[in-house]
Amino acid sequence: MRLCFASNNAHKLDEIRPLLPPGFELLSLADIGCHEELPETQDTLEGNARQKAEYVLNNYGVGCFADDTGLEVTALGGEPGVYSARYAGPQRRNEDNVAKLLRELAGQPDRSARFRTVVALAQADGAVHEFAGQVAGHITETPRGAGGFGYDPVFVPTEGDGRTFAEMSGAEKNRISHRARAVAGLLAFLNEK
Repeated sequence: MRLCFASNNAHKLDEIRPLLPPGFELLSLADIGCHEELPETQDTLEGNARQKAEYVLNNYGVGCFADDTGLEVTALGGEPGVYSARYAGPQRRNEDNVAKLLRELAGQPDRSARFRTVVALAQADGAVHEFAGQVAGHITETPRGAGGFGYDPVFVPTEGDGRTFAEMSGAEKNRISHRARAVAGLLAFLNEK
């Protein structure tokens, strides 16, 4: 089965490919000829995931799934949330976003946070299904690790062993990550079909 993931983010594609069982071929946006920036104008993760998946279906005629992920920090009232990728500005630089987050949390005793991912599947018949995953944890004082992407160097999952996501291998992260949990819901749904 061919499945388009509405992303050209190589890190996300690398995370998701190993989660797919044999028989699934994952296509990127580039693989279907989509090179434009997908719209993300909604104020919720659910809205953005749905918007991107429906955009690809309506403009390229390809059923696909899209995700939106946010880091929600308790002491910041849930920020950066839906604006996680552009928290420090439209340039979407991971280093800038992490630096801003650490500045905002300076002196905060409560560093609890959670990653939340919503995956929306838009099918050729017009049906849209949503799947969610989340993982709780806390934000470190300084970045640690060279792996992962985004906020991975400052996020320590509660279910882990004290390492940040960036200190884990891809396989270790995929065992407990928010994205892996959302994709697991998607795959369970597809396997039932």
